[in-house]
Order: sequence, then structure tokens, then C-alpha cells
Amino acid sequence: MTVAPTLAAPGCGCERVNPKGTLLAIDEAIDRILAHACPPAGDETVDLARALGRVLARPVRSAAPVPPFDNAAMDGFALRCADLTGPGPWMVPVVSRVPAGHGAGAVLPGGAAVRIFTGAPLPAGADAVVMQEEVTREGDAILLGARPHPGLNLRRAGSDLAAGDLALQAGRRLGPKEIAACAAAGAGRVHVRPPLRVALLVTGDEIRPAGGRRSHAQIWDVNTPMLSALMRRPAIDLISAGRAADDRTGLTAQLAGLAARCDLIVTTGGISVGEEDHVRPALAGLGARVFFSGVAIKPGKPVSFGRLGTCLWLGLPGNPLSAFVTFQVFGAALLRQMTGESGPADLRRHVVLSEPVHRKPGRCELRPASLAGFDGLGREVVRMDATTHSDRVGLLPAADGLAFLPAEAEHLPAGALVEFLPFCTA
Repeated sequence: MTVAPTLAAPGCGCERVNPKGTLLAIDEAIDRILAHACPPAGDETVDLARALGRVLARPVRSAAPVPPFDNAAMDGFALRCADLTGPGPWMVPVVSRVPAGHGAGAVLPGGAAVRIFTGAPLPAGADAVVMQEEVTREGDAILLGARPHPGLNLRRAGSDLAAGDLALQAGRRLGPKEIAACAAAGAGRVHVRPPLRVALLVTGDEIRPAGGRRSHAQIWDVNTPMLSALMRRPAIDLISAGRAADDRTGLTAQLAGLAARCDLIVTTGGISVGEEDHVRPALAGLGARVFFSGVAIKPGKPVSFGRLGTCLWLGLPGNPLSAFVTFQVFGAALLRQMTGESGPADLRRHVVLSEPVHRKPGRCELRPASLAGFDGLGREVVRMDATTHSDRVGLLPAADGLAFLPAEAEHLPAGALVEFLPFCTA
């Protein structure tokens, strides 16, 4: 196995700042985000049918044993194993029938069997269910050729969850499997975090709605639909998504108004140092506090993070690929923290390169990459384009995530180990 030398230390080399010390490392920027972000206070109660995608604010405990009674794991015949004396085969009379959803009735008579169906309560005294395919039915009796053992094909009361058992911790985002656990625990209503109020402001006087009319100097707006799609989820209330005013006075008024209504403002563009970059000056004029501005990555170096009053601000670059990449790394971690979702904010894992990579060293490069199966050692393999262009998103649909190419690495051979962050989709 060939391993890039920079991975001998923890991380991928991304934690090293540039020699001038003017840019943050990726991991330090994420740490600052996590240190300053927290969920809005309070919670609300919703029906389980409306809870998909929401984040639990309180733990869920089982209201009763699951299953609530001993029951049959399959269709067959319930009996008492000790009644089968001597060598087989055994002829056992069938004295009653118990469908699912009906009571088991009287105690199982000695030496008898009961016809039973999957999920039906086990008659008192029975300790096994013989599946129907393993017996021969002869009138009102069954013929068994093999001796069953106690516990065969039974589901014992409380074998999944005991009453009071923890089904889900607070902080879990409710997907289909979590909703299954809540329903099994009897939680028809759950306490969830309130939706995070988010606004998106996309700068650039040159952008126009995708597919609309545009002049020779204008371009279609990629960032608004792209970032809106990434943020439209049940745990987020995207209260505004549109173009920012392209002058400092108008933008200042927009930011001040949104900060009073939102928990988070996401902007794209306007965070460099050009004469037409108005976001940072507008925030400065409003007294915003900036926690970082500039990260040692390619693409997306200008990405910034701060606070305006009680509202947090994430400033993404204006080029679409840069905005997409920085949202995947920083925006996703920020939203997880602000929605109260538990678990790691960074889901990076190691993969190997399918082909050699040549690049200019200096900053950690986050290059879109696609998963290409596994090598002979069972390691995941990724492939990627030879270069990254911050304005190009045409190849994004073919990518599965971002490969982290270490800052100082000029050449990485095929088979080199790098970190990989799968894309979040919502």
C-alpha cells in the first residue's frame, strides 16, 4: 500500500496553516463554528407522522414492553415440548386456533397443540411453535417427526425493548429507522427542536434566474437554487432566499432586517477585498463580530463566519463550485450544530487514489471525486478530474464527495491514502 507521507500525522495536512499565518486550517475553522453555534432554545411537540427530518429535543423511552406479550414468530402450532415423551414421531391433537390480534384463550391442555399465526399471543403453558411446513396435518391432529426445543420460534415479551428502555437519545435526526423505533416504543408524539430560521442572500448584479432572459454580461444564478436545495429540510425554515442588494446601503439594510428575524444568514460572494465586495463592510458597519475570514483551502479560501447580534453569519464564496464545496465542509457542520443534531460533524473517511495526482502545493485542495469500487485489499477507491475550477459545476452530478489533497503534497501516487467527505444532500 502506498500512503501519502503527510498522513503520518493526524488529519490530512489540512490542519497546517500557510506560512504567513493569515489563513485558518480547515479543522480549526470547524472548531470555531462548533464553539459559537448552538440550537435555538425550547422545543415543540409534533405527531410522529409529521416528525420526519426533525431533530429530537428529548429522549424517547419505551412506554411498554416490546413486544407486549409472548407471541409466535411464524405460522405453525404451539405446544409444550415436555409433552412429547418417548421416541418420535408424535401424533398431537390440535384443540384450538389463535389468529393474530385475538386472545390466546385458556391454558394449553397437556399433550395438545394450538394452531397459531405469526404475532398471535402464545397460550399459557406453550413453550415452542413448530412451523407449519415441518408437520403433517392429519384431521384434527398433527404428526411431528423431529423434537422441538423450548423457545423455538417464539418472541418473548420485552425482548426488543423493556418498559422504560431508552429507544432514542435526544439529538437524533428522525429518519425512517428512528421513526420505526419511536412507533415501537409507543411514542405517537415526540419533542423536537424548533425549526432553524435561515436566510440566503446571493450577491452579484450580474446574476439572473436560471433559464430567464440575460444580457451578454449576465449569467444564470446557480447559487440560489443550489444552496436552497441543500437547506430545504424539515429541521430548517428557509424564510428567505434571493438576491442581495448590490450596494452597501441596501445590503446593510437587508442584513439588519434579516438578523432580527433569523438564527442564521448565509451569503454568497462579496467577501473578498474588491471595490464591489460589500458584505464584510456592511457587516462591519452593523457591528458584527467575525470569528474567521479565510481558510487555507482550494477552492473557497474567502469563506467566513461571524455573528450579527444574536444571528450567526456564514459567508460563502460567489463562484458556484466554491460555494458548494465550502457549504459541504462548513455549512453542513454548522447546520448540524444549530439544529441540535448529535454525532460527529465531520464524516471524513480514508480512501485511495485510482490514479496519480499532480497539483500546486500551498493549500489543502478539496476536489470533487467519485467512488470507483474497491481495490484488491478491500479499500475504497476514488477517481477525480486532473484540475478543479471554482466556477464549474457541470461535473458535480458524477461526484460522490470531496477528496482532501494535503496542502504540501505536489505529487500523490496511485494508491495514496487521502481523506474523503461524502456529500450531504439535505
